[in-house]
Amino acid sequence: MSVLAFGRISVDPERVAAIIHVDDQACSRTSSIPGLVERVLGLLPGLRRHTCENGSAHGIAAELADTETVHLLEHVAFELMALSGSPRTLKGETTWDFSVDGVGVYRVRLAYDNDLVALGALKAAALIVAWLFERDGSAEGTGATGTPDVDVLVQALRRLR
Repeated sequence: MSVLAFGRISVDPERVAAIIHVDDQACSRTSSIPGLVERVLGLLPGLRRHTCENGSAHGIAAELADTETVHLLEHVAFELMALSGSPRTLKGETTWDFSVDGVGVYRVRLAYDNDLVALGALKAAALIVAWLFERDGSAEGTGATGTPDVDVLVQALRRLR
């Protein structure tokens, strides 16, 4: 199942910006999938160290339990970037204006230390988000167990440096 579809992606000297479509509104929020937070934190435990300026006062797990799916993508991409050697101080932003862009259209901006790593992390994060939203725990491009192989994804990002 394809949860997210990338529209235009641009790279400027400070950030990567992507327009991302969520066509199935049943997949627009992380709260639509029971156990999603436990699964993503099991796969990427470093997410526990993330903070969010608009996040829950109860920490990142509470924020990720009920947020926009594209916001989850932003955090997963930054975690993959950090695992590949990017500074954890990089910032991002997820925004939307459905009255201008249409329902289900989001904009994600990621600061970066390496533009290719940021682009690769977005792609890898989309794979992970698709896996999280699969009801049977599998997604196209995952390993034999259906679980994304974070080590393989991170190694690929490191080779981009």
